[in-house]
Amino acid sequence: MSRSLLPEAIEAYSASLVIETEAQKKLRIETAKLPMAQMQIGPDQGAFLTLLVGAIGARRAIEIGTFTGYSAIAIARGLAPNGTLLCCDVSEEWTSIARRYWKEAGLEKRIELKLAPALETLEGLIRAGKEGTFDFAFIDADKTGYDAYYEACLKLLRPGGVIALDNMLWSGAVVKPEIKDDDTVAIRALNTKISADTRVDASLLTVGDGVMLARKK
Repeated sequence: MSRSLLPEAIEAYSASLVIETEAQKKLRIETAKLPMAQMQIGPDQGAFLTLLVGAIGARRAIEIGTFTGYSAIAIARGLAPNGTLLCCDVSEEWTSIARRYWKEAGLEKRIELKLAPALETLEGLIRAGKEGTFDFAFIDADKTGYDAYYEACLKLLRPGGVIALDNMLWSGAVVKPEIKDDDTVAIRALNTKISADTRVDASLLTVGDGVMLARKK
């Protein structure tokens, strides 16, 4: 979800420096017209994901929460040759848009979409012996499920693999103790947990609405 905490002028300036593919630009514009448009990441965050995935040489990636597919394009573009991305989502409506743009971007053969509750998909991979076989995971779905997704992805990642979790500043709500809704409480607790987690090296970035990076030791 795109909820930048930056001043509007700075956010616009940052976005103006991002080079998008034509498919990404068209998808971003189409998605901006939808009722749930705030669920789409911004172009600056998309560029960051592409760079990050490429920097770690990722070949196998997982995305939890796909929406209309902008972040999936960003991740797939950064993958090493013959790399693959597994997208987990439950909405046929939104992901039908994603499929259309993945094809336009020439990435449809790199991306597999699994329409099912994400935790079921992740636990199925673990049961199938896929622990330690993924390089990168991006989590951007229901906030109360983040902790379970984090734990499952940590099992699936190889040592040195990276998990990126979106919305970890939650429009600044995490620093307001009077805000105690389920989503805010879940995010606040997970930030604290990851920062103290000896299984990872972690850093909370002020990109978009806050991106927590956790590198598996």
